Amino acid sequence: MDARRTTRAIIRAVTALASAAALVATGFAWSLQHQVDTGVVSSTAAIPTPRPTRPGEPFTALLVGLDARTDAHGNPLPPAMLDALHAGPDEGQLHTDTIILLHVPDDPGARAVAISIPRDSFVPIAGGRGTHKINSAYRRGMQDAQEALRAQGIEGPELDRRGREAGRRTLVATVEQLTGVSIDHFAEIGMAGFVELTEALGGVPVCLNNPVRDSYSGLDLPAGHHLVSGPGALAFVRQRHGLEDGDLDRITRQQAFAAGLAQRVLAPSTITDPARLQRLVDIATRYVVLDSGWDLDQVLSQMRLLSTQQLAFHTIPTGRPDLRTPVDGIAVEIDRDAVRAFVLGLIGPGAPAAAPAPTARPSAPSA
Repeated sequence: MDARRTTRAIIRAVTALASAAALVATGFAWSLQHQVDTGVVSSTAAIPTPRPTRPGEPFTALLVGLDARTDAHGNPLPPAMLDALHAGPDEGQLHTDTIILLHVPDDPGARAVAISIPRDSFVPIAGGRGTHKINSAYRRGMQDAQEALRAQGIEGPELDRRGREAGRRTLVATVEQLTGVSIDHFAEIGMAGFVELTEALGGVPVCLNNPVRDSYSGLDLPAGHHLVSGPGALAFVRQRHGLEDGDLDRITRQQAFAAGLAQRVLAPSTITDPARLQRLVDIATRYVVLDSGWDLDQVLSQMRLLSTQQLAFHTIPTGRPDLRTPVDGIAVEIDRDAVRAFVLGLIGPGAPAAAPAPTARPSAPSA
């Protein structure tokens, strides 16, 4: 009898502990989901007709890294953070330093494709705004909208919010015009969010064949393997001075870094760590903007289906990297027909089931 009572007591204790653990886990998950649902900035203008994409459905997304001196809510970054980031003076640039077209197919056996567009690509800007570097599309759309809004008496945070929405819409339309593909989703992260993301993940592994010391980006690393995070990670992906092919070499470096970053985000040590998940959600709610048809839960569900072995990195075809332009200085020459043929060959209806290009590894080229 005593043995049976002892056994029942143990079972009740284990059951109680399991129930308590389940409640804590459920409560934590609900808390995170609530923060995401109420905190992540949603863009209603980036994609004109947004629609949810269920896991398993194909989609094409535009991923943007923005050179912003504010968070996603328009709040200015602290001066100390801007100094650490080597951000330089705020001249209202709002340049998009990273522009990646991500296509995830519906065939589970097919590779997802990430296509980089050099920031200095000299292309027509949507809305009849002339031909300029593509990284200025966001700013040009924003400034045009703000000029009209000011004439209506709109100022302050509402002016900034509506202006940025116009900037996103202009950038999406410009990329669609360049590549010939429709974009289903949009995601934007500011440079401060990128810095905090790499810190939250404990750094990202990189490898340099040669030492690097660049006063422009602030990067100072010896040759060899490194774990970079925070301002050092931002400097690593922003450096172009001292690289043989400038912006094109920087894209190769960004692609390699993105592969390493994806591995860190999707690692079991990340998705099973409550403290780390909480910090990632905090970062997302402060620095990430998603179109209104794409919530963070969908993003994570879809990204978990990918691994770096299933993601092939490419860069659009380019011409001269030293094209002299009338008003934008030196830019990268672009043939729109060649770009469209290249992109549609990768993600169009007749694209091969698996992209032929090798996957970028979490290491960096010589610098």
